[in-house]
Amino acid sequence: MLRVLGRREDGFHELETLFQAIDFSDELTVELVGDAVELEVVGGDVGLVSDGLGPVVDDRGSAVDDLGPVMENLAFRAAEAYRLAADVHSGVRILLAKNIPAGAGLGGGSSDAAAVLRALNHLTDGAVAAETLLEVGADLGSDVPFFLCGSTLALARGRGEELTTLRSLPPADMVLVCPPVHVATARAYAALAKHRVSTGLRARAPLERVPSDWRMVDEIADNDFEALVANEYPEVRRALTSLRDAGLASVMLSGSGGACFGLATDASHASSTAKRLREQLGWMVLAARTLDESPAVSAL
Repeated sequence: MLRVLGRREDGFHELETLFQAIDFSDELTVELVGDAVELEVVGGDVGLVSDGLGPVVDDRGSAVDDLGPVMENLAFRAAEAYRLAADVHSGVRILLAKNIPAGAGLGGGSSDAAAVLRALNHLTDGAVAAETLLEVGADLGSDVPFFLCGSTLALARGRGEELTTLRSLPPADMVLVCPPVHVATARAYAALAKHRVSTGLRARAPLERVPSDWRMVDEIADNDFEALVANEYPEVRRALTSLRDAGLASVMLSGSGGACFGLATDASHASSTAKRLREQLGWMVLAARTLDESPAVSAL
């Protein structure tokens, strides 16, 4: 669920969103070594390396647009922010293996930042208190605190940093479709604001009760960005239609897009549907599962 309730005085939008963690992730390896932050990003067929002095480049020397300059990468910024908060003088080396596509509304960059913060706190024996770590995360991005809160299900308000952790729901199988589009979050918010002004539509009232089971989730499942993003990106509309035609439940856009998902009846249903849609659409389509427990940091 993602509701945009209105613009705040600080320029951000007042949100109400229900976060649910799933078993689709990037992978990060973090070391305390050297005297500066170094980030290496690998993903797909491109190997990317930078020491923070310039943009991430591919093996042809071209800047990689969806990752941007390395100093703007949330994993890199998280390491710098942690060193400052913990007064750590050691350098940090990060290997980031990307699986989650950029601009998909899946929280890939935010989860990377949180993973770096958690890993560094593990390596420094908890040098930063949990509350301070959440503040550091919130400064990096509105979605980062969710990936630090220790819960797989949470209701967020404010600009996304005011979290109410909820009891985990039983794992549910799902199908995730990632169309080949990059939806810019700022552009999506601007389009929504313009649409509301031109149509006179008002933001909805806040949620009255939080869901305690998947039936209640299905009743409230909705995303204020979905219609606008689907209108602007035909691929997103096709993804949503394909998921609904496949008979999945709670079909909707994830975040500000463009990934879309739907709940399946079981793992077999999710797997067979994902295979069929992958062949039909020719895009990244995978069977996934919601988590009922947060992954732990592991020492190598």
